[in-house]
Amino acid sequence: MSEQVSLFKQYPFRKGEKIHILDGQRSGDWLVVDADDKKVTLRCPVSGREFSWDRFCYVVERHEQQWPLAHGS
Repeated sequence: MSEQVSLFKQYPFRKGEKIHILDGQRSGDWLVVDADDKKVTLRCPVSGREFSWDRFCYVVERHEQQWPLAHGS
């Protein structure tokens, strides 16, 4: 029987890439500082703080937009 299935694929982060996470505790603008098979290190472009997390993101879409977004956007 055929069922509706949601498919996910791990995103191939690239050093220097500018990303925007749409929701969750990590939402906002980030710069990819480092990435390997298990971890990704992101830097906030406003505060300069860096965080290393287990890989977690999936692409929703890619398009041109202001980065970083103005605070409160």
